[in-house]
Amino acid sequence: MLAILKREMRNYFTSPIGYVYLAVFYFFAGFYFFGSTVLPNTTDLSNVFSSLFIISLFVLPILTMRLMSEDLKNKTDQALLTAPISLFSLVMGKYLAALAMFVIGISVTLAYALVIALFSTPDWAMLAGHFIGLFLLGCALAAIGMFISSLTENQVVAAAGAFAASLGLMLVDGLSSLTQNTLLKKIMDGLSFNSHYTSFTQGMLSLKDVVFFLSICAVFLFLTVRVFEKRRWN
Repeated sequence: MLAILKREMRNYFTSPIGYVYLAVFYFFAGFYFFGSTVLPNTTDLSNVFSSLFIISLFVLPILTMRLMSEDLKNKTDQALLTAPISLFSLVMGKYLAALAMFVIGISVTLAYALVIALFSTPDWAMLAGHFIGLFLLGCALAAIGMFISSLTENQVVAAAGAFAASLGLMLVDGLSSLTQNTLLKKIMDGLSFNSHYTSFTQGMLSLKDVVFFLSICAVFLFLTVRVFEKRRWN
C-alpha cells in the first residue's frame, strides 16, 4: 500500500494535475477568504467553508480522474493486478494519495485561522467542525471519483462522470423539495450531502453524519475493489 501511495503522490507532482488542483483550490479559497472575512472585518470563516463545499464538488474530479483510468490506458493495470499485493491495498494506496492531496488543499484554511488568531479569538469548535466536515466530504467524493475512474480508460470521461455525480449530489436537495412522495422525499433527504454537512458547520460532531460519509467511502471503495477483482479474473 505504501509503495502505491508514494507512486501516486509522485505522479501528482511530476504532472500538471497536482499543481492545477492546488492552484485552483488556493485561488478560490483565497478569493472567498478575502471577500467574506477580510473585507467585512470578521472572524467568521463559515462563508469560506460553505464556498469550499461547492468548490470541492467541482475540483476533486481533477484528482481522481487519472487514478485508475491512466493505468487502463497505458495497460499497466495488468502489472498491478499481478503484483504481490492485495487488491484492497492497491485501491487504498491510490485512494489515500488522492485524499492526501485534498488535505494539502484544505489545510490552507488552517493558515487562515492562524491569521485570524493573531488579531482576535476564532471560534475553534466551529472551525474544527467545518474542517472535519470538509475532510469527510472529500473522503466520500474521492471514493466516488475513483470508482468512476475504474470504469473507463478515458480521463476526460472519468472527470466528467465524477463531475456529473457531484452535480447530482448538489441537486438532490432541490429535487427533494419538488416531490410530494413522503418516502421518496425521506430517501432524497437521507442522501443529501449538503444536509449531512450542515451540522459540521454549526460546530456539532454528529455521529449520524460521520457514519453517513464513512459509509459512502466504504461502499465505493468496495465497488472499486470488485471492479478490479472482476478484471483480474477476466
